[in-house]
Amino acid sequence: MTVAPSPEAVRLARRLRELRESQKLTQKDLSRALSSDFRVAVATISSWESQSNPKLPPEERLRSYALLFAKPGVPEGPARLPREQDLTAAERERFNALHRELVGLRDGVRQQATPSPVGGSYTFDFESGPITLICPEAPEDGRSPLAEQDNPNYTRLYRYADLDALIEMWGHVRASNPEIRARHHLPSEVNADHLSGHLILLGGIAWNQVTGRLLRVLDQLPIRQMAVTDLADGEIFRSRDGREYRPLWEELKYVDPDAPSKAELEEIQAQDAWKGETPRELVEDVALLARLRNPFNHSRTITICNGVYSRGVLGAVRTLTDDAVRERNEAYLANTFPGGIFGLLLRVPVINGEAITPDLEIPENRLYEWSPEEEDE
Repeated sequence: MTVAPSPEAVRLARRLRELRESQKLTQKDLSRALSSDFRVAVATISSWESQSNPKLPPEERLRSYALLFAKPGVPEGPARLPREQDLTAAERERFNALHRELVGLRDGVRQQATPSPVGGSYTFDFESGPITLICPEAPEDGRSPLAEQDNPNYTRLYRYADLDALIEMWGHVRASNPEIRARHHLPSEVNADHLSGHLILLGGIAWNQVTGRLLRVLDQLPIRQMAVTDLADGEIFRSRDGREYRPLWEELKYVDPDAPSKAELEEIQAQDAWKGETPRELVEDVALLARLRNPFNHSRTITICNGVYSRGVLGAVRTLTDDAVRERNEAYLANTFPGGIFGLLLRVPVINGEAITPDLEIPENRLYEWSPEEEDE
């Protein structure tokens, strides 16, 4: 069954079309003009103007509309987006009035829509931006030489840890939000402006100082990541009730052709050169996936994707990006956490070194679940 759009949505769509036609612009002309500010596809403009199924444009794009149409009349050449400081007094007055009008129409649409506590509560599809991904910086002794700025082949991404998770998340966020500004930064590069938008935090507390700081600010989340003496290269999770969640290791069962023979092993042990370490592999990591209100701007969100190891970080990310299970996982979150605020500890199986995306419909994959609604009961 197709649901008819609200009168408010149709009114905004009609107004956007009127503005375009007032300057005799095609949707392609408008796309080119707006793209000087931020790329806008023709199909996107068409969806904003649709009378039967209008899409809500981001607030940032409405400012561009107001700026473009602040100059009345048909442009002599190709339409171009002017700079605000270049407007005349009369044009600036029209710009401000038009901007207020369009934002007011958009607010009317949102007020009539089903209220959602936070935008994109169960997805990475946001109504507005900016969006900032914060990814930890790899320790210096683990970096490629190309991470050094004095290297002629310097590549900034080599400074990042959890690159698999960053690339997965970055591609998904850009594809889901083509009209919204999105950036990725190292923790040392983060400033106050970054913290006021939607935040996506990748990686554990050891290499991402921002995650550690925000976890202390977000006291409502009853999950902490902490270092322990028996795990030198990762941090475990502990829930408020004191329960610990650790990765699972397994001794290797296969015979390594390069491993010493029994006789050779006995000789090595006799020479006191054998450390007695049994080869093992990671078979299960633990991931944290949480969506909370941004404490610096409650109209925006913080998404935390952590793991004891990098496979857990990637598993948390892919819970909402993997085409194979994303829709089911989104449906589970929507049904289980209607308020849009949640925290999950997840089991991330690792097979042949590859993280397997958690399916939230499988109870064994959900190690711990929390929402503020539960605490209010």
